[in-house]
Amino acid sequence: MITAVALAGYAALVGAALPPLLARAGWAHRTPAVAVLAWQGLMLTFVVAASLAVYHLVFAGEHAHGGLIGLLAVCGLAQGAPSHAPAAGDAFVLAAPVVVLVLPVGWLVRCALRARRARQRQLDMLALVGEPAPEYGATVVDHGAPAVYCLPGRSSRVVVTRGALDVLSDAELRAVLEHERAHITGRHHVLHLVVDAFSRAFPGLPLARHVKGQTVLLLEMVADDRALRSHSRDALATAMCEVAGGRVPRVALGADGGGSGALLRLHRVLTPQPRPHWTAWLGIVTATVAAPLLPLLLVCGP
Repeated sequence: MITAVALAGYAALVGAALPPLLARAGWAHRTPAVAVLAWQGLMLTFVVAASLAVYHLVFAGEHAHGGLIGLLAVCGLAQGAPSHAPAAGDAFVLAAPVVVLVLPVGWLVRCALRARRARQRQLDMLALVGEPAPEYGATVVDHGAPAVYCLPGRSSRVVVTRGALDVLSDAELRAVLEHERAHITGRHHVLHLVVDAFSRAFPGLPLARHVKGQTVLLLEMVADDRALRSHSRDALATAMCEVAGGRVPRVALGADGGGSGALLRLHRVLTPQPRPHWTAWLGIVTATVAAPLLPLLLVCGP
């Protein structure tokens, strides 16, 4: 029972107490890629800790007293495990923690299939109304509202409206196009799917509420940083403002300066902040990797 309480407390710490602190952390906007990793680590840690806590709470018998070895024994994977199939009671107990694991995975599959269908519809539409622009590596759509976005995935596309071509200079256009290519090459749509699935699997959980908005904002900052490697800050900031009013398909990733975190991104682009010392981000990465391992270490012993 002590192990169950410790695991439940750890899950509560990760799922409720830490997310607001991480959302307000100043270092996150200076190293957005590391912050994205930290949010992913919190999600994994919560799932591991919660599933193990549920197992120990509902299975107070001999297998729970055996820690992780007891759980493996139920599955017939541990040395000395009985050769016969697990009893009906064991199977029921295994189902409880398995649900915690399967729930986000099921939502991930559902969200991925739905996003794939939506992207395919957009690609089919672009085949009819889009005009290739090889000089930019993009597809131009005849629409008056300025907008630039990408359709990620296997058949990825960067889309520019005619309105964006009219208002953006060549430098501004190339800066925002590089932002979109950063989304594609970084496979940011996969992380969008992961956080969307997690938030749907655990609605009401503070971690689920924070992780989605923070990950979206941080990935935009990651793409901003990629664009700033080869383009000026003024060009990117101006382009963000010019396309701020453009509407993009829900399944797409857009480089607009509107929406949540717009002012934060613009301020960050125009007034760069010093990055944390390498020892600081190394410590954050180490803690992120160690966090999901702690529950396993707790239950490994008898």
